[in-house]
Amino acid sequence: MLIDPGTFRRLVRAREMLADGAHDDLTIKALAEHLGLSPYQLIRQFAALHGRTPHQFRTEARLDRARARLARGARVTDVCMEVGFSSLGSFSALFTRRVGASPTRYRRIVQVPRQITTITPIVPGCLGLLTQVPARNSREARLA
Repeated sequence: MLIDPGTFRRLVRAREMLADGAHDDLTIKALAEHLGLSPYQLIRQFAALHGRTPHQFRTEARLDRARARLARGARVTDVCMEVGFSSLGSFSALFTRRVGASPTRYRRIVQVPRQITTITPIVPGCLGLLTQVPARNSREARLA
């Protein structure tokens, strides 16, 4: 199927809008109207160009955002709502089917370690023992 340059630009714009998550409230019909295409034309040509329907692409984009949030240690319920799923059960089931691990297990496996906020100085043992050596004379003892 040949796609003219104007339609190609519209389909690329549709992909960008579906990927960023800011337009998750748009239905496929509203997205098609926004781009100047019919819903059927959008679905058919989007699938021909990108290899999946707009709905499938949006779902994959949501799961990608969920994976990134879970890797940073976010709570599963928060991630579910933030990426646009309304049911924790359906989100968990879909995530498990597509990723191969439950959201909680995935978070445990890939969680990025948090940055160390305080640095504990490492003192060699021989230097640590020097702090316990008594002062040589009474003047040094009074100054300490």
